[in-house]
Amino acid sequence: MNKIFIPARQPEDWKPLLAKPRKHWRKGYSAKALAYCWQEADGFPESVKNVFKKSGIRLFQNIELLLAFPEYKVPLPGGSRPSQNDIFVLARGNDQLVSMTVEGKVSEPFGEIIDEWRKDSSEGKQERLDYLLDELQLRDSQIDTIRYQLLHRTASAVIEAKRFNAENALMLVHSFSPTNEWFDDYCRFLGLFGLSGITPDSLAFAKSVNGIDLYFSWVKGDEKYLHK
Repeated sequence: MNKIFIPARQPEDWKPLLAKPRKHWRKGYSAKALAYCWQEADGFPESVKNVFKKSGIRLFQNIELLLAFPEYKVPLPGGSRPSQNDIFVLARGNDQLVSMTVEGKVSEPFGEIIDEWRKDSSEGKQERLDYLLDELQLRDSQIDTIRYQLLHRTASAVIEAKRFNAENALMLVHSFSPTNEWFDDYCRFLGLFGLSGITPDSLAFAKSVNGIDLYFSWVKGDEKYLHK
């Protein structure tokens, strides 16, 4: 992973970082909505801050964004493709560091379900899957109907928490969908961690994984960014 980062001065600076800029940089799509929302905020967007405060969790009450990296790649074993997170955030709250991966969504699904993803399974795929499951302390028998993207985005938050010696990790879905598309898949995934009754615009503690406190959040973004 390249360790040299250049500051973004405007939302358009995010476009060249995308895996497929021509395909993904379009009005009404998550990449563009997310870029305009976070770049204009110059910190945590109001929609995110409101969910943090509403959670009542002390760690997030006065949390400060320290660094944010668009299209942040986290290397994974078992292949050449990393997990390319829409945003990686390093934050500080209650005198503790928090590693965050942010996944932007409108109508795009969270990739294939695991059962489909490993149909043409190779040694590399199995190595990667075993690694992700170990990072999240999950069992292979639990995950056939889980979306693969949710698995490696969450693992990325934990991996980077270790890298930065952060005590906490958060996987945050920032959805600009008026109907919260794919929220059911998100809830199904959180069920692996014993979480139920989850609602949009909420933040929840899951469990400690490998010594790191893991949290999840689904935030409804302002729909005005769909028209940027």
